[in-house]
Amino acid sequence: MDARGAMAAARRITVLTGAGVSTASGIPDFRGTSGLWTRLGREYTLESYLSDPSVRRAAWRFRVEHPLWSASPNAAHRAIARLQRVGRLRTLLTQNVDGLHQRAGSSAVVELHGSMLGTVCADCGALGSMADAVARVRAGEEDPDCTTCGGTLKSTAVAFGEPLDPDVLRVARVAALDCDLMLVVGTSLMVEPAAGLVGLAAQAGAVVVICNDEPTPYDGVAAALVRGPVEQTVPELVAVPVVDSGPVRTWGDPSTW
Repeated sequence: MDARGAMAAARRITVLTGAGVSTASGIPDFRGTSGLWTRLGREYTLESYLSDPSVRRAAWRFRVEHPLWSASPNAAHRAIARLQRVGRLRTLLTQNVDGLHQRAGSSAVVELHGSMLGTVCADCGALGSMADAVARVRAGEEDPDCTTCGGTLKSTAVAFGEPLDPDVLRVARVAALDCDLMLVVGTSLMVEPAAGLVGLAAQAGAVVVICNDEPTPYDGVAAALVRGPVEQTVPELVAVPVVDSGPVRTWGDPSTW
């Protein structure tokens, strides 16, 4: 089966996206030359962030300079939003923390790794806006604290060494089980447990289509592999007309149990 044929037959699609979707919008991935691991080092973990003021100051400088603040959704983001508008998208799962899917028009996005757009106090749990915190840094604060209790502010993105929210992961696993096609876009599938959702979908009988420039550990379970820039390949796949009008049968349909 080729990717176009798979998309033509699919009407209940779960999409899983990674950093490759946003690189075309100027957002660096973690491992890139401007990415988090490169800029702050792999020793940047939740533990080091909370315990070391110098790590926090470096993180805040990274946030202030992040391309997120001037980035716009690209054609891949818009194509995935189009899947939702025409009623073919079951769920959009993303490993990205930049909010570009929402800005492209997607709603009810499941953010597996949280969001960079918010802050949370590590001491009292108060939530806030990352834009507000960044404005404080631009005004001269090197390590802005919680305005509620004076505690340590962190991003609502999941940090290294921090587990995924179990409720979010549960929703993602149900979405992987309850689709007739999983479209995987712009992710190396090297980070678990997000990557394991692909194997879960395949085991439940979904067709898997992987769009990524480089090979992934899950290529073997895919019905089709698509190489090339996702801002070109994904809109082409989304534009393929649906030809199958039969019932949608997935693991999530009790009639299949």
